[in-house]
Formats: sequence, structure tokens, C-alpha cells
Amino acid sequence: MQSDVILPLIAYLLLVFGLSIYAWRRRQQGNFLTEYFIGNRSMGGFVLAMTLIGTYVSASSFIGGPGAAYKYGLGWVLLSMIQVPTMLLSLSILGKKFAILARRYNAITLNDMLYARYGSRLLVWFASLSLLVAFIGAMAVQFIGGARLLETVAHVPYNLGLLIFGITIALYTAFGGFRASVLNDALQGIVMLIGTLLLLVGVIYAAGGLPAAVDKLAQINPALVDPHGSNQILSAPFMASFWVLVCFGVIGLPNTAVRCISYRDSKALHRGILIGTLVISVLMLGMHLAGALGRAILPNLTIPDQVLPELMLTVLPPLAAGIFLAAPTAAIMSNINAHLLQASATIVKDLYLSVYPQKISNERYIRHLSSFTTLLLGLLVLLASWRPPEMIIWLNLLAFGGLEAVFLWPLVLGLYWERANASGALCSMFSGAASYTLLASFSIQLAGFHPIVPSLLLSLVAFILGNRFGHQPASAVVASSSL
Repeated sequence: MQSDVILPLIAYLLLVFGLSIYAWRRRQQGNFLTEYFIGNRSMGGFVLAMTLIGTYVSASSFIGGPGAAYKYGLGWVLLSMIQVPTMLLSLSILGKKFAILARRYNAITLNDMLYARYGSRLLVWFASLSLLVAFIGAMAVQFIGGARLLETVAHVPYNLGLLIFGITIALYTAFGGFRASVLNDALQGIVMLIGTLLLLVGVIYAAGGLPAAVDKLAQINPALVDPHGSNQILSAPFMASFWVLVCFGVIGLPNTAVRCISYRDSKALHRGILIGTLVISVLMLGMHLAGALGRAILPNLTIPDQVLPELMLTVLPPLAAGIFLAAPTAAIMSNINAHLLQASATIVKDLYLSVYPQKISNERYIRHLSSFTTLLLGLLVLLASWRPPEMIIWLNLLAFGGLEAVFLWPLVLGLYWERANASGALCSMFSGAASYTLLASFSIQLAGFHPIVPSLLLSLVAFILGNRFGHQPASAVVASSSL
């Protein structure tokens, strides 16, 4: 174990716990569920941007994405920039309308919004189960990334690293709540920016400059500097699929939607769009370019996901390496925090309290139940992470796609189509989940497209057809007032 590298990380983790304790002690008065799960809707623009980035940028972005760039070359760097408009699309399409309706319905969770809009308990239960299954896969990616990071940097055995990382984050998340989560997201966003810039500068310097690094890649394999990537992987259907999966489809991610009901006002929304777009641009370019150029320095890695941790140890001095180590750690912690809190909210608020509504008046009981549920979910994800795949980016994209196939059209059409009803939304959810599961499980790519593309098309058609057989609930409205 390299103590010079680990000590800055330990200091960073202590700071995170300190901020969590501070946020816990400074909790605002009011309803516990509103405070614990959405922070009384009090986020400003900077924090909104950073918490959205924290839920989007993950272990896959710091470990899997650069690993793919290492394997496929500079073409993957270009592909990764498809993600730049993500914050703009999410906050523009969902942001204001979602926040207005959330306040009107006093919604705390995504499923509160779906029930208020469609009036269907069946829809809420199916949405809840879909969310929990996909979130376990998405969180497993983060645990795997954290354990691999410790394995590479500190030479800690994978399973031991998984236990250390997983238990630490589960405890921190269970007792921190949403306010601690977003406060740490602001810190973690800054750490991710600093770490990314440090590593990119170190890689370019170690390679002898950008032209020398590109020349070395061309010598290793000319396809590494080809826009279509190694093995010509970056075909038109692949790139279109990637755009749908990690840019447009992100509008349908539940963790993105929840952030859109938690900010303070329109000014915060507009600042969040600007800051979020700038930060995501720097992170995507910096991380993936470092991964691609890293092959000029470390040409013989057998596990692509290890490229950034190995580069960190190779091109940075120990103190700078420790600071960079905090960057993917920040991404992982922030992402898990968001997923765990929403999964806990789904179980406690959407499922348990719908069966036992009389328990909502017992705030002490609900507080303990929420913390226990979060801890239990963390342990379940640990078990799911015990045998990881070679490249975690594919597991992350699988979970991403499943959520998008289920939630995208019920969310978007529920906001923008006044005639949308529960029958259409349920048909869309069922067909999206079934088609994506079938296509992804058997690796079926129709006309070369990722399963998310035909799944979203099918779920849209199912929504329109199913909508003909249902009736709009009397309470359903489309937001038109200002925030």
C-alpha cells in the first residue's frame, strides 16, 4: 500500500463525513420525508448542477468510459462528447414543468408524480419494482468500480476492497439524507474537475506531448486514431444508439427526474443548466482523452478498466495521485448516494406507506425505517457485486437502458400530452421493459442498433395505442403556470 497516495484519500473521506454530520445537524424543521429525501426543495443552481452531474458521472465514467477509450481509441473520445447536452436536455424538458407539478401535488418521489398524473396504483408498483431491480445493477457498477480502484492503487484484494468501500458508503448514505448528499455533491464535483485536469495534464506530459502520444497510438494500431475506432466499432447505428442511451434517454432516468423536483426556483434552474453543461464537457473530454492517450504510455494492459488507476500511479507524483484518487471516489460516492436514497424512498414512501398509510404519523419510526432500508439495500448490492464482469461499462449501460425503456415516455408524455392516461403509460412500461430485457438478454441488435432504440420506439407505439383504451384521471393536468 502506498501511504502517500492513500493519505489524501483518507483526508478527503474524513471531510465528506464531516460535511455529512454538519448537514445532519443543520437539518431544517418540517416533514421528515420531504427533508430526508428531497431536502425541502432548497437547492441552488451550483448545487443543482453538481448533484445532477454526481448522479450521472459515475464509476463507469471514470473507470469504464476511459477503459473503452483505451481499447477503441480516439474515436471513443469523440463519441463520449455526445453526452455534453445531457444537462441541457434534462433540465429543459423536465425541469420547470416537473417542479411546478411536484409542488402542486406535494410529491416527494418520482412515483408520487406518476400516481398524481395517472392515478394508477398498478403503474406505481410496476414502476417501483422496475426501479429497484435496475438500481441494484446500477449501484453494483459503482461498488465494483470502487473495489477495482482500491485493488489497483492500494493492492487490496477485490473482495476486501468491496467490503471496505461498500460498507463505508452505505453507512454514510443511510444517515446523511438528501441534504448531506447534495452538499457533498458540490464538493465532489469540484474534486472531479481538479482530478480530471491533473490526470490529463500528467498523461500528455508523460507521453511527450499530444502529437507524440497520437503518433504512438498510430504505431500501436492505426485504427486507434481512426474516427470509427478499433475494430470499426463506431458505426452509424452504434453512435445513434449511444446518443439515445446516454444523452436523450437520460431524460427518463428516475434519479435525474428527482433532482428536477428538488431545486429552489427558476434562477437556480437556469444556472444549473449553464454550470452543468460546462462541467460535464470538461469531465467527459478530460477523462476519455486521458484513457485513449494512456495507451501510448501503458500499451499492454489486459483489463481496460484499470487504465485510469494505473495511469494515476504512473504519471502523477504521490500527492497528486492521491488527489486524483479522490475524483473517481467522489463520483462513485455521489452516484451511490443518489441511487440508494431514491431506492429507499421507493420502498418506504411508495410501497410500505401505501400499504400502511397510518404509519406516516410516526416520524421516529419512519426515520429509523428509512435508515435501515438504505443500509439493507447497500448490503444487497454488495452481494450483487461479488463477481464482476471484465468491463463495467456494459453493466452500467444495461441498467441505464432498462430504466429509460420503462420511464421515458410516461414521464415526457405525462408532462406534455394532456390526453395521456394510465392505460397508455402501463402499455409503454410493460412493452419497454419486456422488449429491452429480451433484446439485451439475447444480445439482439436489430439493424445494428442497441436494444434501447427499438425498445423506446416500441414503447412509444404501445403508449399511443394503449392510450386509446383508457380514461384520463380527473386530477391530471399539464403544467402551465410559472415557478
